[in-house]
Amino acid sequence: MPAALNFLRPREARWFEVLVARNDAAAALEVLATTGAAQIELHPRQHVATPAAELKPLLDRYTELSQQFLPYWPVPASGIASAELSAVDTLTHALESLVRWRGKAETVIRSLQALEQERVELDIWQELFTRYRTSLIDFGLLRRNDGVLARRLYVFPADVYFPVPESMLHQRMLLQNQACVLVLGPQQAVAELDKQAAALKGRRSGLGMPPWLEGSADENLPRVLARRDEVEAGAARQRVLLEKCHREHDLARALGEIERLKWFAQQVQVLPYTEYFAWLTGWTSDVRGNALESALKHAKLRALVRFAAPPPGAVAPLILDNPWWAQPFELFARAIGMPSRSEVDPSPLLALVAPLLFGYMFGDVGQGALLLAAGLALRRRLAGAGLLIAGGAAAIVFGFLFGSVFSREDLLDAIWLHPLREPLLLLGVPLAFGALLLILGQVLAAVEAYWRGEFIAWLQGEAGMLCAYLGAACGLFDAAFFWLAGAGIVWYIAGHAVKENNLLAVFSGLGSALELGFQLAVNTLSFARVGAFALAHAGLSSAIVTLADASANTAVAGLIMLAGNAVVIALEGLVVSIQTTRLVLFEFFIRFLRGEGKAFHSLSVPHPHH
Repeated sequence: MPAALNFLRPREARWFEVLVARNDAAAALEVLATTGAAQIELHPRQHVATPAAELKPLLDRYTELSQQFLPYWPVPASGIASAELSAVDTLTHALESLVRWRGKAETVIRSLQALEQERVELDIWQELFTRYRTSLIDFGLLRRNDGVLARRLYVFPADVYFPVPESMLHQRMLLQNQACVLVLGPQQAVAELDKQAAALKGRRSGLGMPPWLEGSADENLPRVLARRDEVEAGAARQRVLLEKCHREHDLARALGEIERLKWFAQQVQVLPYTEYFAWLTGWTSDVRGNALESALKHAKLRALVRFAAPPPGAVAPLILDNPWWAQPFELFARAIGMPSRSEVDPSPLLALVAPLLFGYMFGDVGQGALLLAAGLALRRRLAGAGLLIAGGAAAIVFGFLFGSVFSREDLLDAIWLHPLREPLLLLGVPLAFGALLLILGQVLAAVEAYWRGEFIAWLQGEAGMLCAYLGAACGLFDAAFFWLAGAGIVWYIAGHAVKENNLLAVFSGLGSALELGFQLAVNTLSFARVGAFALAHAGLSSAIVTLADASANTAVAGLIMLAGNAVVIALEGLVVSIQTTRLVLFEFFIRFLRGEGKAFHSLSVPHPHH
């Protein structure tokens, strides 16, 4: 039986080794990353080198350039890194391209930055003149330079108050999301205000007032708009020149090569290599090895792949290798952690259990159909859409069993029962289902003990508690089975004493038995909430229908049904999802799942920074 359940065990990743030409190492690593099936791990060899140390000075130079010019660079070109040169030579040539580009582009960028800054200031003046068109200020006075008085326009976030001495002429103006202060005062006093403004995260508009300021706001507004058009046209011309510089120096390609080598240095901190070869090692989730070999061959890299036994002491990461219909339910197990090799991966079981719990609490044909449709529509964009599909399908099935369609129970005949008419049966069935699920959890714990070579220890302990639980559960239907519960308790206590090799251990065994029995009883009763939520769903649906039927207006009744169903789907759908997750994690998993395995993490694919 345990061997038949091997399909529930996580699969170990396979060790791979790639011998690659040294110049091809970065490209080979990128190819491995694109497969999504490789995790790099250093082989425990003595002679290793550090690629990052060789590349670091060049990458530091790249970082300096990026801090200055990143907003003006094109998106780095994609594609596998070139293997014609070594990593150092490739990076050196790419940086030389950047330096040559900077020689021609720097003047263009300075002009563009000046125009962009002027456009920001023009936007502020435009808003000022628009909001304060009736201002009596003669703006021409603000731009005069008499050597005694200084003029400033300070700009702050709207919630900042900038104190100005009463001895200085000033006017406060509030824009949409900024506060502006016009100041006229002695040169030295205004210089002090400059420091205070900087401390408050404010800025002053340019180095002075625009040369075209003259007269009232109404007179200045057309000048702002005209100048803004000139600035936009000038900025467009500078961008054209900048694009020409990009093309002349093949900047996108150079940036792409640098970004990929930067990624390479980050991913592989140390690497065994000689003058001519490098050695990439690690784990692959592609247990047959076809994906890695095919990808390297397709990229035409000088590389040989070998699948060998892992190094002594290496711990293989684990993979949840499930069919497509069970993969969405891996989310539950991963919430606890990766199951170890001697633990059960419950995902295939949850593909049945979780939808049954959800559908029972949310049984409605129409509402389930909407959830199913939403899951199908989102399946390519939302990782959890598979759960929505399964839950919606289960809700449809239970909707037919309960005779409920968009909260109405007068459109379909219930195949099984109407929840509000037979509440005790509705509450009792989940208790029986919960008992079966807990028994399954204990059986899975026995299977795991067998896999670990601890089955005898399980027989001496947990087996007795399983017997006791079975007897208690069956005794609720036939009192003759209660003897089995008593025998199970005796079995557990005696086994506890045998394991401890101490007769006095029967007392600690009795205490442990009482504790475990209480836990099982509480876990079982927790499944009553499944019936309670099914009953609540039916009650809320009935209230919606009653309210709609009470309305004499057909349109109003329709709106009530529409709004009511929307509330049920949004609110109860969320609550039922939470309850399903809680029952699975804290009632079922607690019996057998610890999540002590080492998860497989595939190598990340390099992405352009902008």
